[in-house]
Amino acid sequence: MTGKKLTIAVPMAGLGTRMRPHTWSKPKPLISLAGRTVLDFVLDQFSTVPAEFEVEYVFVIGPSQGDQVREHMETYHPEKKVHYVVQAEMRGQSDALYLAREHLDGPMIMAFSDTLIETDFSFLKDSPPEAAAWVKAVPDPRRFGVTELDEAGYVRRLIEKPTDMSNNLVVVGCYYFHEGCALISAIEEQMSRRVLLKNEYFLADAVNILLERGLRMVVRPVDVWLDAGTPETLLETNRYLLDHGRDNTFEAVRPGVTIIPPVFIHPTARVEASVIGPHVSIGADCTLNRAIVSNSIIDEGSEIRDIVVEGSLLGRQVSLTGQPLHLNLGDQSWAVR
Repeated sequence: MTGKKLTIAVPMAGLGTRMRPHTWSKPKPLISLAGRTVLDFVLDQFSTVPAEFEVEYVFVIGPSQGDQVREHMETYHPEKKVHYVVQAEMRGQSDALYLAREHLDGPMIMAFSDTLIETDFSFLKDSPPEAAAWVKAVPDPRRFGVTELDEAGYVRRLIEKPTDMSNNLVVVGCYYFHEGCALISAIEEQMSRRVLLKNEYFLADAVNILLERGLRMVVRPVDVWLDAGTPETLLETNRYLLDHGRDNTFEAVRPGVTIIPPVFIHPTARVEASVIGPHVSIGADCTLNRAIVSNSIIDEGSEIRDIVVEGSLLGRQVSLTGQPLHLNLGDQSWAVR
């Protein structure tokens, strides 16, 4: 280690309303995904950060569920240095970073807690840019924010929800800034101008202020951009991860159980007389008996018997018996038919 610091800021204080009922009892980053949690896969994104950097994380958490995030990090990632900042009032991404400003005085990455990308951060080793935005070309960008580039290929401005499809480089929720203090200064100006939408300060507006000041921001295209922000996209992401090496199909074989790969079945799960797969993730200490399960995520401690389950999200300690097919149940729910 040379002592060169890189701070990775992850705002995660949102209420997770699109993922209810699961987020009534746990933060959205701790929702189960392909045998782990969303947060674990978020952290995996940074495995290619050059070894010369001493990485510190800043998690901006909500006031009520931060203890679960701390416990998870201490249990599964005790080697990582993490600072925790509480965002008591949901005032947007820029506000979250401003609350963490004491930690953002040098090179930094900002990444959202419910999106995953596949990228290589090794480019930061030699002559890193002033700033970078990760982007993906999509057929219809009108639901997203996009980058408008100048003649030299640098970002001229960010445009939220463009009205046409001439510019399709969508910003995917990951940014690099060589000087975090410059971003904080732009956020201060954003707040003084009251540049906000629906009482929230969005990061794109702070970035546009930096661009007005002459910031040279490059784009970093990605091929893979995954979303874990809704039940539907979480299942899609689960399918992708299982299809791309995050399964344990061969270790999951059990007598009397038919496995249709790919699947992840935790070693402590008890599965009997069932058909599992494809694209199923089963957590620790689950019990499944005479069940047919496909395209679903079942979190730890759940008990599933005499049932067909498809396209479902089941939280921790869910109990199911009967014949429902498509379910979205939070922790400690039960259903019998």
